[in-house]
Amino acid sequence: MSDRSPRNRAPQRRPDRVRRVAYQVIRQVTAEGGYANLALNKALREQRLGGRDAAFCTELVHGTLRWQGTYDAFLARSVSRPLADLDPELLDLLRLGTHQLLRMRVDSYAAVSEMVTLTRTEIGQKRSGLVNAVLRKISQRTLNQWVDAVAPPAEEDRFGHLAIAKAHPRWVIEAFAEVLDRDLEALLDADNEPPRVTLVARPGVAEVDELVEAGAGRARWSPYAAVLHSGGDPGRIEAVATGRAGVQDEGSQLVATALATAAVDGSDSKWLDLCAGPGGKSALLAALVNQRDGRLTAVEPLKHRAELVRANLRAIPGEHKVLVGDGTKPTWPAASYDRVLADVPCSGLGALRRRPEARWRRTPEDVIELRPLQEDLLDSAITSVRPGGVVAYVTCSPHPDETRAVVDAVLKRRDDATLEDARDLFPGVPDLGDGPDVQLWPHLHGTDAMYLALIRRTT
Repeated sequence: MSDRSPRNRAPQRRPDRVRRVAYQVIRQVTAEGGYANLALNKALREQRLGGRDAAFCTELVHGTLRWQGTYDAFLARSVSRPLADLDPELLDLLRLGTHQLLRMRVDSYAAVSEMVTLTRTEIGQKRSGLVNAVLRKISQRTLNQWVDAVAPPAEEDRFGHLAIAKAHPRWVIEAFAEVLDRDLEALLDADNEPPRVTLVARPGVAEVDELVEAGAGRARWSPYAAVLHSGGDPGRIEAVATGRAGVQDEGSQLVATALATAAVDGSDSKWLDLCAGPGGKSALLAALVNQRDGRLTAVEPLKHRAELVRANLRAIPGEHKVLVGDGTKPTWPAASYDRVLADVPCSGLGALRRRPEARWRRTPEDVIELRPLQEDLLDSAITSVRPGGVVAYVTCSPHPDETRAVVDAVLKRRDDATLEDARDLFPGVPDLGDGPDVQLWPHLHGTDAMYLALIRRTT
């Protein structure tokens, strides 16, 4: 009988399960427009991956997506034809292999071998030879050596060099440099570090001490925040499982708390969250206004996101209301509210560390297209607040065209509102900028890059 007989042929290796799950999540993100955090969490649950396997899978997914643009620059030097001519599923396999070789403590031989096996089972034997050859070429240099070979010299093109070395699109780096040139590299590095899981104890129904007893540590700035230093599933904590606490970045807690603590003249019982979905800030504001015997109204245009808001408010006492509607077209009378949060839709460039795919999806055109909506929502927020009341204009973006430029444009058209200094509303928090608005930063505060402008209605 021939040695090539099926009976004597060596059995094909099965792909590593964790790598296969990671690859399938990456495909959901790149091919179907999925969100990495949602797709990954669903896959981990369905595949029952926990502990070290879950951590390894998370780094494979988030790291590959985070460094995608940089890896593409390396792969373009290692593949004989343009990357645009490669099948997308093949390109994702090469990116996944490159991440293991250059930024993970994975043996080179094992990384290449595992990716060849995964290629064979996912897209066919014919492609495995190319994957083997390209990844072996990638493995011949370190990350820094590849950067030196591919990126323009920093002294000739600083932003072009940083785009490759720090895995950010050039246009994003240029926008960040407009507001933070001195610490630019520190910010880019912070964007590339996975964020800690931060929890919020919603006042009146949960205490930070309860979260600490469940294994979290106290956070630095927010009086309601705790941090899961060891990672893990926050849903295992009873307060989180019952909605009395939640997962919320400390920066988001700080801007909501700033709105709640700003001085107002007169009544203080009717608060409005103009752009509420998915409801994290709504829940914190509802808990705070409930302690003043008040009520929150939360507005969200999308029905499914309005349901998320309702779910977040379920554990908060009080007669709070969720409206499905357009915040730019109020169905309530003008000057109806004492405090208004306008946490407007934005590019999300302030949360790149927790949304690894966002940096490669967003374009400068997105910022331009969002600007009219941001101005309309801020204008509506000012109209909705009564004289003596306050508006917090908030974005999860430090891009100047989404922050102060929007505020200045709206206030220029109105003579009934003024911009106030918000820095005193962040007690103990350093490096808030020159004011009167506030910009938080991942590298300085360990938060998302949240922006807040405090506006008072005067007449």
